[in-house]
Amino acid sequence: MRYTSLNEFLKSSPAALAKGPVGMIFVEDLVEVESTIRHHHLAGFKSLLVFAPVELDIPKTLEEMIHRIDFNTSRDNALTNAVNKVIAAAPGIWLYYCFNAEYLFHPFCETRLIGELLAFHTEERRNAVLTYVIDLYAEDLEQHPNAVSLENALMDRSGYYALGREDPAREGHMKDRQYDFFGGLRWRFEEHIPAPRRKIDRISLFRAKPGLKLRADHTFNDEEYNTYACPWHNNITVAIASFRTAKALKSNAGSTFDIHTFKWHNSTEFDWSSKQLMDLGLMEPGQWF
Repeated sequence: MRYTSLNEFLKSSPAALAKGPVGMIFVEDLVEVESTIRHHHLAGFKSLLVFAPVELDIPKTLEEMIHRIDFNTSRDNALTNAVNKVIAAAPGIWLYYCFNAEYLFHPFCETRLIGELLAFHTEERRNAVLTYVIDLYAEDLEQHPNAVSLENALMDRSGYYALGREDPAREGHMKDRQYDFFGGLRWRFEEHIPAPRRKIDRISLFRAKPGLKLRADHTFNDEEYNTYACPWHNNITVAIASFRTAKALKSNAGSTFDIHTFKWHNSTEFDWSSKQLMDLGLMEPGQWF
C-alpha cells in the first residue's frame, strides 16, 4: 500500500509495526531499488517500509510486498527524523534501516532468517547489532559509470581498522566496548569524504524502546546500543554490502573526474555469501552456531 507521508502510515497502519523485525529502506535515487527490496524481503523481515521519491516506478507485484511511503531523503535529518518516529511508534520491536543499493548479510543468512538471528541475540540480552558497511563497486567504470554492478561487484579484502572511541565526558578516556571502524572507499578516497562521514560502522539492527533516539552519526543516545559486544563474550555482528559510497563518489562533480577505477591490488570479487564476509573478518557469528 502507498502512503503520502510517514504520519499517514503511522496513523492508518499500526499493524505493520506490531510484529518484527521491521525493515526500513530509504531510497536516495532510482538505482537498484527493486533488488534491494527483494533481497530484504527474502531475508525474512515481517514488514518492509520503503521511503521513496514519488517518481519511483516499481512492479505492482513488488509494491504489494511493501508499505511505500512518499519521502524526500534529501531533506536535512530526513533519515534520523523518520527512524525516530518509527522507534516511538514501535516499542519493543526489532527495527532495521538501510539505503537503496545496500544489502544486509548476517552469519549463515543462506539458511537462517533474520528473525532467527534476532531471537538468539535477544536471548543474549542484547538490544542492538553492530553493522559494518562494506563498500561494493563495479570493476569497470566505463561500462558502469554509476559504479554499480551486481554481476561484477568488487570489494576490498583488507585495509579495515578500528580506533577507540573517545569519551567527550572524560578527557583521555575511551568509551567502553566502542570503536570507530574505517576502511573501504571512505578510507582510500578520504580526501573526497568529510571526516564525520568516514566511519563504516552503523547500528542498523536494534530494538526500539521509549526514549531511544538515533543520532546523525548512526549511533544512539543509549550508549549500550553502540557497543560491539557484551562484557562477557563476543556477540553477533552483521554487514551491509553497499554501493552507496561508490555511487556518491562517481556522481559528485568534485570527485568523479579524479576517479577512473576503484580497483586496486586488494580488490576481490564479491561472491554474495556470508562465508566470504566471515572469512575476511567482516562479520562475527559470536556464540551462534
